Amino acid sequence: MSNEKISLYFSEGSSDKEYHAELVAKDDGYVVNFRYGRRGSTLTAGTKTAAPLPLAKAKALYDKIVKEKTSKGYSTGEAGKAYQHTELESRVSGLLPQLLNPVTEEEMLRLLANDAYALQEKLDGKRGMLRRSTAGVEGVNRKGLIIALPQAVVADAEQLAPGCVIDGELIGEVFFAFDLLELDGVDWRAESYFKRSVALKRALQVAKLAGQPKAALREVPVYLERHKRPAYEVIQGARREGVVFKLLAAPYTVGRPASGGSQLKYKFVESATARVKAKNGTKRSVALELKDAKGTWVGVGNVTIPANYSIPEAGSLVEIKYLYAYVGGSLYQPQYLGVRDDQEESACTFAQLKFKAESSEEDEA
Repeated sequence: MSNEKISLYFSEGSSDKEYHAELVAKDDGYVVNFRYGRRGSTLTAGTKTAAPLPLAKAKALYDKIVKEKTSKGYSTGEAGKAYQHTELESRVSGLLPQLLNPVTEEEMLRLLANDAYALQEKLDGKRGMLRRSTAGVEGVNRKGLIIALPQAVVADAEQLAPGCVIDGELIGEVFFAFDLLELDGVDWRAESYFKRSVALKRALQVAKLAGQPKAALREVPVYLERHKRPAYEVIQGARREGVVFKLLAAPYTVGRPASGGSQLKYKFVESATARVKAKNGTKRSVALELKDAKGTWVGVGNVTIPANYSIPEAGSLVEIKYLYAYVGGSLYQPQYLGVRDDQEESACTFAQLKFKAESSEEDEA
């Protein structure tokens, strides 16, 4: 059996704590070690086993510790809020999302003027789906694996009729819904996006969630025709993440097309998924790396980890916001956004980057 480890967080009022447990092989048995303390401070370390134990006993002790902490409100989410806990977590759900390709500013302006496309705000959260069945509510990440959801989201989603699957994005303790895949057990993927958006609004209205600003399950507004440009200007003026254009007549197509597609995104800020190369000694920063066109990992600079986040381990995938990238890959003014446990290393490529245009001699004059 391979080693196990888990990082748990708790944030409520003035409390902001973290707890780390690990089950590791030692000598002829296994030990259970732990670290805990206030987030961002030096953690207290110790062990629950004075001597190595047989695997079964050590695993039972490890599981008991995790259960005790989660029952007290600790969760694997770095926000440290109350999440549902499910034995199904990380199992394959059978669901996969439709993924979007980016467009240039020129293409974005054409889509903005094209009434065949709707506009929605692109949110800066974790992509996922929500499934309400007769057995309850479960979350699904972009890999199609079942994940835990905040209890507030679960409580609101339980107001939906069973047999409902919604696509959206999770930000903190709120799930923002932007598409409907199934309703009352009927598959809606072959229907047009326009019909799906109307059905989603209706489903939230029936559940008495539509228009509720404090609901944990909310609809992302859809803008059509003459309402698109004013909405775009508001979103851009507020320096938000970006916008998404959806072809009103298109069905829901799982996966990402090689190019183009019926759903396209345009970002106002740049972000990229990178791999942590290493921790930078005792500093609250890590070195980052991306794959070049040859598949070789190349360093792209460092990023400081804010005090309200734990420092990610080497090999972790993280999301970074930045102003632009220099030729060669180094990121200018990078900002840490958190761990991306819903991504694969194949996403960590130079193809994500927006490079700073090199100045010509005429530009310098």
